[in-house]
Amino acid sequence: MRIGNKVLCQTSVLFRVLICCRLVFPRTGPVRITLGSTAKPLANVPLVSSTLVQSFSAFHHPCLQYQREQNRRYLATAASANEGQRKPFNWGSNKKHRDVKLRLQLLENMTDPKIEAVLAPLRESVKEQGDLVRKLKSEGAPEIDVKKAVNELKARKKILEDRELSLAPQVASFDRARMEDLLKRRFFYDQSFAIYGGITGQYDFGPMGCALKSNMINTWRQFFVLEEQMLEVDCSILTPEPVLKASGHVDRFADLMTKDVKNGECFRLDHLIKNHLEKLAAAKDATAQLKDECTDIVIKLDGMTKDEMAAIMRKYAMKSPITGNELTEPIEFNLMFGTQIGPTGLVKGFLRPETAQGIFVNFKRLLEFNQGRLPFAAAQIGNSFRNEISPRSGLIRVREFTMCEIEHFCDPLAKDHPKFENVSDTVMTLYSACNQMDGKSAQQIPIGEAVASGLVANQTLGYFMARIQMFLHRIGILPERLRFRQHMGNEMAHYACDCWDAECLTSYGWIECVGCADRSAYDLTQHTKATGVRLVAEKALPSPRTVEVTEVVPNKATLGKAFRKESKGIMEALARLSLEEVADIGKSLAATGEYKLRLADGGPEVKLTNDLIAVKTSSKTEHVEEITPSVIEPSFGIGRIMYSLLEHSFRMREGDEQRSYFSLPPVVAPIKCSVLPLSGNVEFTPFVKKLSSALTSVDVSHKVDDSSGSIGRRYARTDEIAIPYGITIDFDTLKEPHTVTLRERDSMKQIRIGLDEVANTIRDLATGRSSWAEVEQKYPKFEQQEAPAK
Repeated sequence: MRIGNKVLCQTSVLFRVLICCRLVFPRTGPVRITLGSTAKPLANVPLVSSTLVQSFSAFHHPCLQYQREQNRRYLATAASANEGQRKPFNWGSNKKHRDVKLRLQLLENMTDPKIEAVLAPLRESVKEQGDLVRKLKSEGAPEIDVKKAVNELKARKKILEDRELSLAPQVASFDRARMEDLLKRRFFYDQSFAIYGGITGQYDFGPMGCALKSNMINTWRQFFVLEEQMLEVDCSILTPEPVLKASGHVDRFADLMTKDVKNGECFRLDHLIKNHLEKLAAAKDATAQLKDECTDIVIKLDGMTKDEMAAIMRKYAMKSPITGNELTEPIEFNLMFGTQIGPTGLVKGFLRPETAQGIFVNFKRLLEFNQGRLPFAAAQIGNSFRNEISPRSGLIRVREFTMCEIEHFCDPLAKDHPKFENVSDTVMTLYSACNQMDGKSAQQIPIGEAVASGLVANQTLGYFMARIQMFLHRIGILPERLRFRQHMGNEMAHYACDCWDAECLTSYGWIECVGCADRSAYDLTQHTKATGVRLVAEKALPSPRTVEVTEVVPNKATLGKAFRKESKGIMEALARLSLEEVADIGKSLAATGEYKLRLADGGPEVKLTNDLIAVKTSSKTEHVEEITPSVIEPSFGIGRIMYSLLEHSFRMREGDEQRSYFSLPPVVAPIKCSVLPLSGNVEFTPFVKKLSSALTSVDVSHKVDDSSGSIGRRYARTDEIAIPYGITIDFDTLKEPHTVTLRERDSMKQIRIGLDEVANTIRDLATGRSSWAEVEQKYPKFEQQEAPAK
């Protein structure tokens, strides 16, 4: 290779040469690069970096391809060591999933008899297993037997649901790859640090994605925080370890994983074992005994310990499915991002895995702000973090995500809601736990009837479920692709009374987007135990009552002299004692004259004698009683809702499949309207400025596109980024009275409207105060046909 008069022997260094050209020849013209002894021209590479990269990308010399691959691998490795040397998933260029079938969900009593005949044996199989699970639980069978039966039930239920979807009427053929190409090309969002190879599970939102997300959150705030008069807070992301220890996240928020011993690539252990055994069982030479053995292990997998999984790995000689390298022993991997707070490193903390805990620890202050009254709701919007072992499926499973959470605090014995009658007639698609265990489909039922029958636990839970559905419909989630699925007994947390997930049907299947759970009083109780601060509310009694109160009374002066600095910890430990523990202290002091008190979990014990503490019983008249409120928690995953919304609104023009667009409702559309002068005529400029100023004055976001190209091409560009309305300034605008055309994105119909009226009209359309149908009736139609974009 020759540059100027210099000859280089290795063509594989061309990549470095191209990058360095700008540094070596910063002020000269194009660099002439030649290959071989004959010095034939290879390329005239300008010194503009973007053009240089394009010229370089277009060149297909094998040496350059090899060098590009080496550079890509190096950058991907440098981006994050824990990602190993696996090729980053370039989500926007995936050419699979070109023909994903979208189907309607089957509802109970609405199935075609022919379809039902096919599904009947599968339904019976699920019901048979569901009855077995109920029987085992009622008889108090060993836990491992119940888990095995539940896992078999899940497997049969999955087969039934997949078969239901395959037989359901096809709505459309969905091209996921085309949609992802559009999202990436118009920068709705893209992988974070893409120029360094990208990091799986992390995404950056571009201008359109950021605006869409912001509009969704603003609509959520209007729909819930303002309409329900909630108390909004914004709590710290960095959370000290004791807070998450009390909530259970430190001990239980973990998965088992294993690593490739050579490149460090991580695999979630249960997924690795399941995939390996399913592959063994599917092999042609697999014996019946091996198949049964593999099936039995997969069924029991959820209940297996770390040692049991390690034994299975050794028995079947499992290795990395990618490289074939040896794997490490199972490692417990906490899904929270750990960190140290402060320069000493002594205060351990985590990035919060949910926003809820910040609300719980501020409950006392929120109750005071609400004048001590129940019920009330607090809300928080913010980012949460989960260090997923294998993030996948775009925005559906990521490591950093935005949540909108509500904690509704209420009397545990009075979970009625004053506004429930406003939503009681709302018809919802409910997939109950019983229907799941009996092999039945989801059913449509008014929420009032579901609460009255006990299907939904209480009015407050039912009220929020109905409001969640209304919100999702308002932002554009399709009703026929939305259902609420009830958690089965084995899915719910031990403290939960009832839990329903709002699930959206996408090309990935049913995706959980919103959780709505009755968490009982678990969280407040846990934080009370951990801190000694009573997170309770007071409830007025119908009439005063006299009660006997037994309490530990410390002799503070004597205690302070005896224990000095430890006395404060002793006082706090005494304040945390339960009634049973107080009774035990009284018995111990009466019998031996002393009691050994442990200051904290795993902490030292101190000996307290009769001269330091006393247990006294007295009578007291009470006018109020203390209650620990129950919590109803709707939790929204904004990223998952956004992805479902984008799928549900993705369209292609009939007769012109190259023109794709997003049919987002105006309320959440990133930009509300476009301003398009018909040509570059200078006479249009004053009208463009006037319109832009008028739209800004009424808070309507807009985009002026005065670039070259046909009006059809520019309409197509604005449709791609979901702009619902387009204003066109043409030669009729120059005439008195000044008018413009207003175009609606989905129908492509246009009307003629006065220049001074259009800004307020679009504001009313964007906020839902008026509809396009009303505007069409009010103003004359513009009949000129729109030419296709070329």
